[in-house]
Amino acid sequence: NKRVEADKAWETSGLRKVCIAILTYFVVVCYNYGTTKISNIFLASLVPVIGFLLSTLSLKLIRNIWEKRGK
Repeated sequence: NKRVEADKAWETSGLRKVCIAILTYFVVVCYNYGTTKISNIFLASLVPVIGFLLSTLSLKLIRNIWEKRGK
């Protein structure tokens, strides 16, 4: 049970989301640097990261609505 609780805590933690966002940002910067001619790669690379962060927020809201309808 402790392991399952720890896994659940990690899955929903803010630190996990921040780590994924940072890793995503660096991957997108590297991709953009190698494949595109964008004038401001660092700013353009924020778009997918912001999309990820917004999706984690909206999915939590949608899940809460879904859980309430199921009861």
